Amino acid sequence: MVGMQYPLNRRSFLIAGGLTALASTRVLGANDTLRIGVLGAGGRMGDLLNAADKAGQYQIVAVSDVYGPRRDAIKARSNGVATAHVDYREVLQMELDAVIIASPDHWHVRMAVDALAAGKDVYLEKPVTHTVEEGATLTHAVRASKQILQCGMQQRSWSHFRDAVDLIQGGSLGRIPQVRTYWWQNYQSFGTRKPIDTQALDWKQWVGGAPEQAFSEEKFHRWRWFWNFGGGAMTDLFTHWIDVVHWAMKADQPREAQMLADKYIFEQWDCPDTVQAAFRYPGFDVVYEGMMASSIDDGGLEFRGTEATMKLNRNGFNVYHEGVSGRENPVLKADSFRDGTIDHVQNFFDCVRTRKEPNAPVETGVAAARAGQIANLAYRRNGQMPGR
Repeated sequence: MVGMQYPLNRRSFLIAGGLTALASTRVLGANDTLRIGVLGAGGRMGDLLNAADKAGQYQIVAVSDVYGPRRDAIKARSNGVATAHVDYREVLQMELDAVIIASPDHWHVRMAVDALAAGKDVYLEKPVTHTVEEGATLTHAVRASKQILQCGMQQRSWSHFRDAVDLIQGGSLGRIPQVRTYWWQNYQSFGTRKPIDTQALDWKQWVGGAPEQAFSEEKFHRWRWFWNFGGGAMTDLFTHWIDVVHWAMKADQPREAQMLADKYIFEQWDCPDTVQAAFRYPGFDVVYEGMMASSIDDGGLEFRGTEATMKLNRNGFNVYHEGVSGRENPVLKADSFRDGTIDHVQNFFDCVRTRKEPNAPVETGVAAARAGQIANLAYRRNGQMPGR
């Protein structure tokens, strides 16, 4: 099996000394420009800021990243307004309305907890936690504060996903004993990357609380596939789909998890590149399959009901009724016309102004991450483990 998981040091996630609450005292109006701090300026942050550009009025006030070119890119994006920092805690000491966090997974909870303690609202990319144990830490930090935290589970704001959940909860599919989820991607198709300028990188800061280790471009670019920093497909991809399942089925605690997985293609990774997993929830099962060297069919879900089946993905959904001739002809079809990330960031901005609960509160993100983490633990413990 793969390398051992390093133990969680709960104290390492306590608020760093010197961070005092600097919550904004101003009352925000619907048209006020939000002052935003950027924590982690890699590729996903670019996607989030592209969505923010379409979501509402905001200004990047500060950016923190351990790699100089990424800090420079965000500073340029802000038209030179943003201050640039290596240490994210310096950003938290500034007068901000909110921060967007898109760092590697092993930094998520520490950054979020520190941001909440500093009086900042938080948009936290998924998976919101790196270990099962961190779920309680993050949830307590959010609920003990007066701050808003939106988990990066954008399906919760995506219009056709919301419609799909309404249909499922309304009984349109009948009883649903099985949900199939899948996601195939091809990492072999990625082109060559520009070499990392190690003189502009604070590698020790990037590694953070993980075990000390030598610099690796593979780990820096593909950190999701190394246990110290991510959790592979189960916390990168599956997390999105199981959140939709939890939402639609009104159940978020698997009783049991099994996982059959291997490294057939990317032997340099810690995490498996080929996965089949199964989860038992009260009254229904969930299965997941995927691999990282084939992208045909991409990703999606199938809710298999006694009266109808729904096939759902980010492009829309189709509903097929049992007993109706022409199985390839859906009786109901809905298409997506807008990236849900835009509406999800918009929801976060709206909640910063109104102080209402966001579409993806902390409990949803913790539960979604936990399911994938339990599956990973099953894999690392020879295939199976109880959910509780």
